[in-house]
Amino acid sequence: MVAALPLLTAALQQFSTSSFYSLSLCPSHFHHAHFPPHAHSAQEEEEEEEDVTGGRTGNDRWEVLTMTHLIRLSASYCSRCCSLRLLHRAVCCDVKLNEKDMLSFVLVSGSVWIILELSSTLMERMQAQELMSSLQLPELDELTQFFRSLPTSTLVGIGTLTAVLAYWLATRPRAISPPCNLQHQSEEVLHEDGGRRSMLGESPNKLLTHYHEDAKTMYEVFQRGLHIAGDGPCLGSRLPNQPYKWLSYKEVTTRAEHLGSGLLSQGCTPSPDQFIGVFAQNRPEWIISELACYTYSMVVVPLYDTLGPDAIRYIINTADIITVICDKPEKAQVLLGNVERQETPGLKRIILMDPFDHALLEQGEGCGVIVQSMQDIEALGREKHRNPMPPTPEDLSIVCFTSGTTGNPKGVMLTHGNVVADFSGFLKVTDKVIFPNQDDVLISFLPLAHMFERLIESVVYCHGGRIGFFQGDIRLLSDDMKALRPTILPVVPRLLNRMYDKIFSQANTPLKRWLLNFAAKRKGAEVSNGIIRMDSLWDKIFFSKIQASLGGRLRMIITGAAPASPAVLGFLRAALGCQVYEAYGQTECTAGCTFTTPGDWTSGHVGAPLPCNLIKLVDVAEKNYFAAKGEGEVCVKGPNVFKGYLKDPERTAETLDKDGWLHTGDIGKWLPNGTLKIIDRKKHIFKLAQGEYISPEKIENIYIRCEPVTQLYVHGDSLQSCLVAIVVPDPETMPAWALKKGMEGSYRDLCKNTVLKKAIMEDLQRLGKASGLHSFEQVKNIYIHNEQFSIKNGLLTPTLKAKRPELKEFFKEKIEDLYENISM
Repeated sequence: MVAALPLLTAALQQFSTSSFYSLSLCPSHFHHAHFPPHAHSAQEEEEEEEDVTGGRTGNDRWEVLTMTHLIRLSASYCSRCCSLRLLHRAVCCDVKLNEKDMLSFVLVSGSVWIILELSSTLMERMQAQELMSSLQLPELDELTQFFRSLPTSTLVGIGTLTAVLAYWLATRPRAISPPCNLQHQSEEVLHEDGGRRSMLGESPNKLLTHYHEDAKTMYEVFQRGLHIAGDGPCLGSRLPNQPYKWLSYKEVTTRAEHLGSGLLSQGCTPSPDQFIGVFAQNRPEWIISELACYTYSMVVVPLYDTLGPDAIRYIINTADIITVICDKPEKAQVLLGNVERQETPGLKRIILMDPFDHALLEQGEGCGVIVQSMQDIEALGREKHRNPMPPTPEDLSIVCFTSGTTGNPKGVMLTHGNVVADFSGFLKVTDKVIFPNQDDVLISFLPLAHMFERLIESVVYCHGGRIGFFQGDIRLLSDDMKALRPTILPVVPRLLNRMYDKIFSQANTPLKRWLLNFAAKRKGAEVSNGIIRMDSLWDKIFFSKIQASLGGRLRMIITGAAPASPAVLGFLRAALGCQVYEAYGQTECTAGCTFTTPGDWTSGHVGAPLPCNLIKLVDVAEKNYFAAKGEGEVCVKGPNVFKGYLKDPERTAETLDKDGWLHTGDIGKWLPNGTLKIIDRKKHIFKLAQGEYISPEKIENIYIRCEPVTQLYVHGDSLQSCLVAIVVPDPETMPAWALKKGMEGSYRDLCKNTVLKKAIMEDLQRLGKASGLHSFEQVKNIYIHNEQFSIKNGLLTPTLKAKRPELKEFFKEKIEDLYENISM
């Protein structure tokens, strides 16, 4: 500080226009000091002194006068000067100050300045009442006279400005207020081995189990919607070119009770051990069948076509399913064929939603299976009605068999408490921003056999909203959305990619694409500031038609089942003018375990943990991922985690450890703001954009049987909807194989031959079809490589296993070319 005193001295001396006033600390000197020219007149001082001193004399009088002068000085100067200015006007002696004197001067003057500030504040408060009493508001007559004196043009201008200002205040876009600090969305929990929780949870030691006290089971969830909506619309469907027709909540509840009572009268038991198969596409009867099971504590087991016939047989046998409810006679014929071949001997009853002919009835009689219509079972239940026998949160609600990539499907056992906890987590995250209500409408087109779709639908039921089903043809989905005008849309990234591609395909000139990107960037700037809307200038010019194609009322899109492209998410958030959320999870944690926090519209992560679960990362040493570095296998723990796999304790133990942590097999990374980023898979299994799991090694083991092929690498990307492959022909066998096809040339020339490439592609597809590969498991394009993978070139391990990350990087450009030139 002493070193800085010369600078302070110089600064003070520069402030003086002539000389410094002197300041004596003795009372007599201070009493006769010269005050600044702005001080009051002598007469005013005498009046104020008489009033303030109250007749005191001597030292008492001096103290009061001194405080009066201090207050005057503060009021006169502190309001317009800094402390240095105050000192300059208060000091009145032309004396040069050395550094020691200056230090004393600063300390004393600083103390005096603080007293001045306090004194001034006290005086202002004492005078506030008197000052306010002296103010007079203008009378109404005066205001009227004033405005009458103004010219008409001025009055019109004032009125117009007022109207514009009022309109702007009423309609100005408001930013979404995040429910937590977006830079701190999760935190580590003590005694949970590095587990992190959502910052939206109520307590670090308590995970969310339910959101509504009157909705703790799936039966109570629907009853809550019934209480809210009553005779309001619940389930809707439509025929081509027809409007939607609706079943009310009361009608759905009544039909569910009749169907459930009918099932009980046919020998089913109201127990969590009673499994009922549902083999149908999305339609109202699917939900009625599900609710019938919940009403009488039975368990739903969804079946769906993409599992394949082997998987359907396995599920029916593993779950001991006696009764299956299906939609179409064609599916009933498949089920009856399995019984006739003694592949599903336990199946005894098939209930059909659609009409069927007498031949199907006879086929069933021939193999000991009763075929009945859903209407007949409901009629039977109406006659023999049973009161509801609702489940508890701990009871099993559904066994959802995963599509599985190796071996048989796994039956994920989920309780009512699991499902309620998971959708309660979703409600907790969004409740302050976009809470569901009775006016919400959801379009149902994702398979109801997947928990993601059914979870979002449960949220809508719980609040009395409506579910409209698509016609069954994905090509007509846009027509269905225009007719339904949904407000909530659950999607998979594949559909978002199609929307994105279609939008840009219509911008078929460089100028149109530039304008579209420019408008998206302008709206994207609003989105990054938390403003989500459909009424901006950019919407009116560029995006209104896009929004209208989806019904024009969307306020929420939830994407899950596979990672979404950041570029696609960013564009659609701007173009669609609605909130777009990304979820991550798997069937074993009901559906989701992380979710985008409202207001965080950045991409490249899957959000923070839901309030119903913890997430931790564990070491995967063989792939060089360590939890200490914020990387590792994603593990989930909470009331949304499944009970285990049906009749499969071995695989249950592999997935669910003794402490209750679900090991997902995904590799994640914590970002600085507490969100999770998925960066890899522990095993060589991945999802395509539509959510289908792929085991590339299984496909490679089939394709390797192709005669001219010696090595191949099957590649898939979670942002793509299909597979491609790098194929290495055998230098010895390929020339002879090519000759049989009418082609000649050297090995390198043949590798460049497009006709040969087509022949190999056809042979791969033939082998795949013969081995039962699904369409999405077949490669859609290949590149013929003329150099074998080896240890030397770094593409094989010492045990001659493919090094998949290295192969992916080595053929990165070729893979991109394959996807660009794919012909679906």
